[in-house]
Formats: sequence, structure tokens, C-alpha cells
Amino acid sequence: MAAPIILTLLSYLLGSVPAGFLVGSSAGVDVRSAGSGNIGATNVARTLGWKKGLVTLFADVAKGFLPVLAAHLLDLGAAAAAAAGLAAFAGHLYPVFLGFKGGKGVATAAGVYLGAMALGLLVVLGVFLLVMLVARRVSLGSMAAGVAAPVAAWALSYPVETVWMSLVIGILVVVRHRENIRRLVAGEEPPFELRRRGSGG
Repeated sequence: MAAPIILTLLSYLLGSVPAGFLVGSSAGVDVRSAGSGNIGATNVARTLGWKKGLVTLFADVAKGFLPVLAAHLLDLGAAAAAAAGLAAFAGHLYPVFLGFKGGKGVATAAGVYLGAMALGLLVVLGVFLLVMLVARRVSLGSMAAGVAAPVAAWALSYPVETVWMSLVIGILVVVRHRENIRRLVAGEEPPFELRRRGSGG
């Protein structure tokens, strides 16, 4: 009984590690004061270049994937895996190391899905890429992916705990994009473009 609880707590702490903030700090930039002010990979890529954006993306995905993988390796069951994934996701949204002010959780959610519902993740990524490429708005692709995740989990017959986990994550992804929704409605949401920073990326 103690193992799932300990894993959930450790998952939250891992999720709280602010990869985008650390990558920005290593380049002398506080990403919370640049671009959209978000610590996620999209803002890091916009402000510091695609290489640092990829580093942030990989780290944020790993934060979601590793706790779920640990639950499976320890044979703790679907409920423990779902709890670990949600805890890691919550850590990214509300990181204890940044005063509980974190990112939007899309990449971390992808890591959770990779560990809990890999086939479902392929569907989610397909929806994300299709909407993003058509609309040229990462925010729209992210919200569409959030909505698609629980549908994919249910349609592919994943455990009910996984379905509920993906539903909660999907709702929170949309909620965290409320400012993007406001800008989209007002026609003020900028298209996604990478900033070029020479050889340093």
C-alpha cells in the first residue's frame, strides 16, 4: 500500500522540476518573462531556438513517462500508474519549485500517455499534428489533443483508470489554455514560428 503513495509523491516532485525554466536559465534568460511567459517547450523554442525547445520537450515528456513506467515495472496496477501520471502532470502545472506556477502540461501529458496508452498516444499525436498544421496554432492542436485523449483511451479499451486519467488531463489542458482561447476568439493568437538564434540555437 505504501509503494503507490510513495511513487505518487515522487512523481509530483519529478513533475515539478521546471525543465524550461532551467534551460532558459542556462542561457541567461528567464522564460517566464519572455514570449508568452510559459515555461513549456513551445515558448522556449520561440524565445531560445528549436534546439533548446527540443531539450525542454524531451525533459517534459520524460517527466510524465518515467513515473508511469515505474508503476508498470513495479507491477502496481493501472490505478497506481494513473495516479503517478496525474501527479507528474500536476507537478508540471503546479510545481513546488516555482511557487506552484507552471506550464500547460502538454508535453508532460504526452509522456504520461506514452507510458499508459502508447497506441492511444499515436491517435492523440495525429489529432495534434493535423489541427496544428491546418490552423498553424499550437494551442488549438494541444486542446484538440486533450479532447481526443480520453476518447482514444475509451475506444481502444484501456483500463477505466486510464480513461479517467486522460479525461482529467484533457480537461486541465483546455483550462490551462484559457488565455489562448481568449486570444483565438479575439483573433490575436499568433501563429507558431521558431526564432532563429544562429549556431547556438
